[in-house]
Amino acid sequence: MIFTDTHTHLYYEQDNDKQSQLMERCFENNVNRLFLPNVDVKSIAMINDLVSKYPDNCFAMAGLHPCDVKDDYISVLDTIKNSIPNRSVYAIGEIGIDLYWDKTTLAIQQDAFRKQIGWAKELGLPIVIHCREAFDEVFEVLESERDEKLRGIFHCFTGNVQQAKQAIDLNFYLGIGGVVTYKKAGLDLVLAELDLNDLVLETDSPYLAPVPFRGKPNESSYLIYIAQKLADIYGVSVEKVANITTENSKKIFGI
Repeated sequence: MIFTDTHTHLYYEQDNDKQSQLMERCFENNVNRLFLPNVDVKSIAMINDLVSKYPDNCFAMAGLHPCDVKDDYISVLDTIKNSIPNRSVYAIGEIGIDLYWDKTTLAIQQDAFRKQIGWAKELGLPIVIHCREAFDEVFEVLESERDEKLRGIFHCFTGNVQQAKQAIDLNFYLGIGGVVTYKKAGLDLVLAELDLNDLVLETDSPYLAPVPFRGKPNESSYLIYIAQKLADIYGVSVEKVANITTENSKKIFGI
């Protein structure tokens, strides 16, 4: 049984001992595949370092997080894009639109999003989407970019059934994390209307820890609690959840 965390910022932990302990706990819980979203220029080196330590377990993405899209975003995008040929990258992410913190940057967020979708299509890679309080805006961009090359993951999906089906129709899998374990989130009811074959697992660690660790720092080893919740929703074994979601991750990332 192998679990895949399709979205973890485990590299934020820069203490070597603590980082190795986080990885050991992953292995103890069969979380053997971890995909690392890039958020800015600084995180490139941190991701590369973790990948070099665990080349069989950790896999890099490249992208500019929408919250990090500032006035200098064009030069930042150039720096990130220029790093791609020098390392193995399996997705462009995390990219998208976030209107929770700052609505005034919408126009440049949209431009950065489109540019990075273009990279993904050029390179034949999936994209990993960050969408917060911006479903309409994200879908507007995606629908305009819809073609056979557009594919990926809707990271930390918390939308409704209609939004889920629109994302799936656009050739995206839904990234399901700790929110599914929150009683009042209602995500379990949405997933009950969907197929397990359209989902992948993620933690978004160190954020959004699942119950029983809600409110505490998250870690990739906690993926088992998310998997158990999905097993409960779909009435299947945890092993089946692991197998289906890991196979889905292989289809997306090609590894």
